[in-house]
Amino acid sequence: MKTAGQPASFLFKFMILLKKTFLILPLLCLILSCSTRTDNQNSDQELEKSYAIEPVDLDLNKIKERGYLNAIVDNSATSYFIYKGRPMGYEYEMLKWFCDDLGVELRIIITNDIAVALEKLNRGEGDIAAFNLTITKERKKYVDFTEPLYLARQVLVQKKPKNWRRMKIHEIEKELIRDPVELIGKNVHVRKSSAFAARLANLSEEIGGDIVILEDSSSLEVEELIRMVAEGEIEYTIADEDVAMLSATFYPIIDVKTPISFSQRIAWAIRSNADSLETTVNQWLENKQKKTDYYVIYNKYFKNLKRSASRSYSEFSSVSGDKLSPYDEQIKETAEKIGWDWRLLASLIYQESRFDPNASSWAGAQGLMQLVENTAAEFGAENLNDPRQSLTAGAAYINWLQNTMKEYIEDSVERQKFILAAYNVGIGHVEDARRLTEKYGGDPDVWEGNVAKYLLLKSKLKYYTDPVVKYGYCRGSEPVNYVEEIFERFKQYKQLLKKPEDNNLQANNSVL
Repeated sequence: MKTAGQPASFLFKFMILLKKTFLILPLLCLILSCSTRTDNQNSDQELEKSYAIEPVDLDLNKIKERGYLNAIVDNSATSYFIYKGRPMGYEYEMLKWFCDDLGVELRIIITNDIAVALEKLNRGEGDIAAFNLTITKERKKYVDFTEPLYLARQVLVQKKPKNWRRMKIHEIEKELIRDPVELIGKNVHVRKSSAFAARLANLSEEIGGDIVILEDSSSLEVEELIRMVAEGEIEYTIADEDVAMLSATFYPIIDVKTPISFSQRIAWAIRSNADSLETTVNQWLENKQKKTDYYVIYNKYFKNLKRSASRSYSEFSSVSGDKLSPYDEQIKETAEKIGWDWRLLASLIYQESRFDPNASSWAGAQGLMQLVENTAAEFGAENLNDPRQSLTAGAAYINWLQNTMKEYIEDSVERQKFILAAYNVGIGHVEDARRLTEKYGGDPDVWEGNVAKYLLLKSKLKYYTDPVVKYGYCRGSEPVNYVEEIFERFKQYKQLLKKPEDNNLQANNSVL
């Protein structure tokens, strides 16, 4: 039998062989099917109310026309996570590759709730749901699935004995569950609305005894449940084998060798009426899964487990940590001085230097905030590679821009966009774009569709030679993309790295 996490193309020959074996087929169908759970009769009804809605009319042509694709992902080691400030994940990299080939921008929506993700899909808030989704009969009633990306078995995650390192293998085996029958009467925690609950319900029927299925919060990542097993907070959970094996590399005290299913298909969900998008994705997957580049991405997350685990379980990973960089505390202090959300400032710094205090550019900019020598000297920095000096001088420069612009741009968020553009290309070019915007009937105090538009046009002769322009030619795509990328990253940081007051508010709401 193929092990979990192998590319889908390898399994289909095996599946054909199974279909020819009529004695095995009924068992396979039973294991892969979805039945009503025994622990919570209302759960399936809640699911139906959630995303059993008419999908909006939004297919590939409209996605191309607007220029971006909304992908719904979860914060996990295989789908999407932030590591040292940059996005990673098998499905993220595949989605980015697909969007690049399609010629559209990839926009990320993060939710760990499967039902919410499928609801957003049918409402048109997302176009593809991509986070380790198992194809099930229940889900296929409401959404379509692409061809599988890969295959994965579901496995039991359990804790080894405390002194397992000093025990012999057969002694360890006696302490562990190897036959699913032994799960009768056991409490098994799974994420709400996941395929794991349905599989356990089926397994209960197959073994003729009740497994106590405890559905935890739908926002709880599988990796968090695995951590709880490793630390003894719960006894058992279920995970796809690829995720479980990755976690076992980081938590050697857990055992993930007991399968509870045959291989299951992992795919992306798409609206049932988005036929053109589905066909395009399927053709693209078929083509890419034949190429070396695909296996480079696949192996990066599913084969090189130690390296993958070191990223996923780092303190600088959104899966298990709460830091973007070694300089988070200094960035927070600096952000407070300029009145910004620290995650916006962090997004700017990542854009400039990838949090490398020794970074330098072809133009001579250096340090975390990529200041040139004259700007650094003007705002008090002598050593550009000193993180604190770079942050202090960068903050002083941003404050100068804020004080200059707040006289005519009242909205703080709009002002931040103008400041970021000026930080990238200089305030003179931004002022030129404002004057052009006003001349041609736009709003000089609004970025999107107004000043951004004319900053782009400053690369054309008609506009950079206009009498109102003082600073000449500008390759405006750079600052416009700069602002867009920083705010998109800021959005992702906000979803994954909550401020302390956000956590307090969430706690208060849960009490109420």
